[in-house]
Amino acid sequence: MPRHKREPGTLPRPIAILGALALAGATAMAVRLLPAGAAPAPEPPPVARHTPAASSPVAAEPEPSFVAFVDTAREPGFDLSKDARRTGVRHYALGHLVAGDDGCAPKWNGPDQAGPLDPGKNPVANRISRLRALGGDAAPVFGGPDGRELARTCTRPGGLAAAYRRVVGAFDAAAIGFEVRDSADRAAVLRRARAIHAMQRERRLRVSFTLPLKPYGLTSGDVAMLRATRLAGAEVGTVNLLAELEPRGAPEGRLRRVAAAVLAARDQIARAQGLEDPQDAWRRIALTPVLASADDLTEVEARTLAAYAARHELAWLSLRGAAPKPDVSRILWRTPSRI
Repeated sequence: MPRHKREPGTLPRPIAILGALALAGATAMAVRLLPAGAAPAPEPPPVARHTPAASSPVAAEPEPSFVAFVDTAREPGFDLSKDARRTGVRHYALGHLVAGDDGCAPKWNGPDQAGPLDPGKNPVANRISRLRALGGDAAPVFGGPDGRELARTCTRPGGLAAAYRRVVGAFDAAAIGFEVRDSADRAAVLRRARAIHAMQRERRLRVSFTLPLKPYGLTSGDVAMLRATRLAGAEVGTVNLLAELEPRGAPEGRLRRVAAAVLAARDQIARAQGLEDPQDAWRRIALTPVLASADDLTEVEARTLAAYAARHELAWLSLRGAAPKPDVSRILWRTPSRI
């Protein structure tokens, strides 16, 4: 539209500018509610970019700013490309892959997802190619709250790496995720780490671990698992923190408490991954609030989260649990990118 014209119903330019300044001021005020120690500087949200050694084929491309999680068993009709066009989101995580009957055959969790390594047997994952045509992508996620984890059940030498390779190859995946629930099982931890290391020696593959965030950060078992995984040669580019958000009726300071927990986790992640400066761990962290109801996150809080992620250059933001109100979702979908 030419600069000198204004459509009916639009605000005059001076008023629009004042409105934009007011919105920016509200966001800045919201960010100040977070603890000072949790607001260093750097970039916006895409991923934990750690450039690997020359001998390592781990991918170093920047990651998306918002990742939408899709439970393919609960939403078998989910259309990735249609949702991407509607929301502007381009990156998705698809869960969950678990162990089949023999312990080493991966399958999608859910009663009707018996053995979908053929993309055609999972109607959601079968649409990844259409999403890629729009410039997006989707990462398969292993583990999760239900089903048996492959790392625990597949004990055959080389069997676990072969199981992961089948999934990566079936979807030509550039990234995979693990929602880890077995950090106390040292044998499973080492099997998974060695299998990831074997795959990353063969191809460029980004890996993320999703772990529950506690008020004090990560559990000691999860910290030990991250360290053991690194020492086994696997590159975990991003640690995605699942943060259960307190309900709206909780005492004031819900986001401050989340930020304090993330700050504690940052220091733990830095130590586990051998980083000299804890500030370098920010890029390796993603944050996924878990909502109990649609009212658990307001528009102001969504702007605060987006600004917090940008200032800390977190890997990405995501959501789990109840779907928030549409206006809240739209704010998070537009989380600024570092690309």
